Amino acid sequence: MAEHIATGSAGTPTVFGRVYQAVPLALSAIASSALVGLMLLIVADIGLRFFFSRPINGVSDIVALTIVACVFLQLGSTIGGGRLVRADFLIGAWHEKRPHLARTMELVFYAAAAAILAAALLWLWHDLVKSYHSGEFTGAVGAYQITVWPFKLAVVTGCAVAFVEAARRALLSGFDLVRALRRPAPGEPALSRDLLPIVIFVGAIAVFLVLNFALTLSPVWVGIISLAGLLVAVTIGMPIAFALLALSFLGLWLVRHNPAIAQNALGIAAGGAIRSYEFGVVPLFVLMGLVLDRADVGRDAFQVAVHLLRRVRGGLGMATVAANAIFASITGSSIASAAVFSRIAVPPMIESGYTPRFAVGVVTGSSVLGMLIPPSLLLIIYGLLAEASVGKLFIAAIVPGLLLASAFAALNVVLATWFPAFVGTPKPVAEEGMPAAQMAQRLAPVIAIVAVVMGGIYAGVFTATEAGAVGALGAFIVGFARRKLGLKEIGRVVLETGYIAAGILFLIIAANLYGRMLTLSTIPMQMTAAFAALDLGFMGFLVVYLVILILLGMILDSVSIMLIILPIVLPVVAAFGGDPIWFGVVTVIGVEIGLLTPPFGLSVFVVKGTLPPGFASLRDIFTGAFPFVIVMATITLILMAFPAITLFLL
Repeated sequence: MAEHIATGSAGTPTVFGRVYQAVPLALSAIASSALVGLMLLIVADIGLRFFFSRPINGVSDIVALTIVACVFLQLGSTIGGGRLVRADFLIGAWHEKRPHLARTMELVFYAAAAAILAAALLWLWHDLVKSYHSGEFTGAVGAYQITVWPFKLAVVTGCAVAFVEAARRALLSGFDLVRALRRPAPGEPALSRDLLPIVIFVGAIAVFLVLNFALTLSPVWVGIISLAGLLVAVTIGMPIAFALLALSFLGLWLVRHNPAIAQNALGIAAGGAIRSYEFGVVPLFVLMGLVLDRADVGRDAFQVAVHLLRRVRGGLGMATVAANAIFASITGSSIASAAVFSRIAVPPMIESGYTPRFAVGVVTGSSVLGMLIPPSLLLIIYGLLAEASVGKLFIAAIVPGLLLASAFAALNVVLATWFPAFVGTPKPVAEEGMPAAQMAQRLAPVIAIVAVVMGGIYAGVFTATEAGAVGALGAFIVGFARRKLGLKEIGRVVLETGYIAAGILFLIIAANLYGRMLTLSTIPMQMTAAFAALDLGFMGFLVVYLVILILLGMILDSVSIMLIILPIVLPVVAAFGGDPIWFGVVTVIGVEIGLLTPPFGLSVFVVKGTLPPGFASLRDIFTGAFPFVIVMATITLILMAFPAITLFLL
């Protein structure tokens, strides 16, 4: 029934269906184009300020307002395309083996998402009306004034489309469930097989609600129950942003005994959590990384590294590590590194005699350098959440990043020398001349962009957001110079940037509300007191923290782990007197270990999906990456024990 609203009886789109499908895409195109416009605006402001001492008034306010609008304008397409981050190892299996259970879960997930979006939409609409009638503006009287309501109208429009999309997905899941019950497909399992888990799930929700509303629980217990519910919801496959929003909303309602307070907090988070110039750094660095990926910068770095290390034992493995380190310095994404080098490094390693297990293990293990060596997306997110300087985090991560890359290179030599059964019997790399001028030409884009971005931050010329804009523009120049960017390619890259940035920033909005709920529940304060009573000391706390990060990494992605855990542990670190910059670097490495650990291991699944079918099993990839996990854990403990290594350059 729901599908026939958008399609006719012959399955062709109706006029309404074509309009419905076009609206989210059009909003995404507008939002993505606006992000490119912000890049050009920021670069123009830097140029006018630096060369003519005539900065553009209001740039920071325009960026802050536009970022919020862009996230919500992209949200409908992000939901509709299934691009919101979720742990799908359970729900994915259920779709194949227990379809009734999977459909029930999807119905509950998206019904909850629609309810949350409806509550946010109502608050945002009232805020828009108030802003319009009051003539709200931002800026300085006599200098510049920017009317706010058009930006808020974009937020309301995007939220409305997102609500419709979430409701549509809930309806489709419901109709699919009813249709499957009435006319089961051939070979589809009977409902009786999935009935007990469905009853348990629905019963658990009912018991949770009854207990919370019937009993007057203390704020701490409300926080604990909400946290437990969050972990369960995320594990079984609810989109993490909506899990955070739903459990935070319920937690605030129960702590304050007033749904209006919870709705007000939801609206404030939706409209204001990322309304800051600093959040522009996320889409700009994502854009820079995606453009440079299309320009084949990673392939060039690998070929240069292969040439330089061709005579070293395990040279191709070391070349993969070196190229990953170079690529990491311009992309900031472990997932991008895993996808790129599984295509360009694994085939030549196999041809040279390395075992598939070792080849995919090197690619997977060294891909984590993408989130540590600056500029790093995880360091950016940590800085935004912990209110720490992103520039200082980038500088602090340089020495640990080089240390980890060196340890990975040494690991390759050790494995190639003493564990030939694991590595294989590599043949010498064929001698291929590569003049110094050619090597310099291939590495010039990386060197130039890193020098501008990191040099500008280190010298205090750029903020992190400005460095992202300059780096993104530099990436476009490189892409055009290499003739790798046509109009269609630019469109795909810009749209993909918008989707990735919207997913991350919407997660941060959800985490902001979650942090407020945790603060009101007093859990962070109770955690601080509990660790003080246990008398474990700061190092004991850090070891426990690392174990928790690794355990969470087995089921969640890196960004979600940070969004969930940081509001709880940052007050504890502050109570112990820990340096937030050093703690950020330690956290990123600990979180990245989760990219290599089963069952979730996001980098492992990215590599698996990039390789030809049947090339290597998940078990082979996890086994090949295991030595890198050991090295990462060792380096993390060293950095915990000796903070001066991290803070050396500050």
